Amino acid sequence: MKTDRKYLLWALAYAIAGMVLGIYMAASQNHAQHVTHAHVLLLGFVTSFLYGVMHKLWLDASMPLLAKLQLIAHQVGVLGMCVGLFLLYGGLVPVDRLEPVLGIASIAVLLGAVLMFFMAVASRDAWA
Repeated sequence: MKTDRKYLLWALAYAIAGMVLGIYMAASQNHAQHVTHAHVLLLGFVTSFLYGVMHKLWLDASMPLLAKLQLIAHQVGVLGMCVGLFLLYGGLVPVDRLEPVLGIASIAVLLGAVLMFFMAVASRDAWA
């Protein structure tokens, strides 16, 4: 499966998760997870979708290993961040135990963005 399709499927999964969380918050009248909800939709859905579009329209396939590493960094980071935030704002795990997880997840998401930037700059198709 191509990277653009993988990103599309991840994006749709995050969209569903974000909508389910939003519906749960509305139904329960408990909006404590609004930060988690925003991260699921913006980093998970929107960013994954945009990365998929970039792969489909502009990035060539000359860097398959880098594309795979970028996909893994982004998805591991977003999953770690969303799960960590859910546990934090749900009051399920103390903040001092979650800070390392959230820090590593944030760095993974940043690494994914840096790798995407590098691929966009280095790709022949991006500037054709």
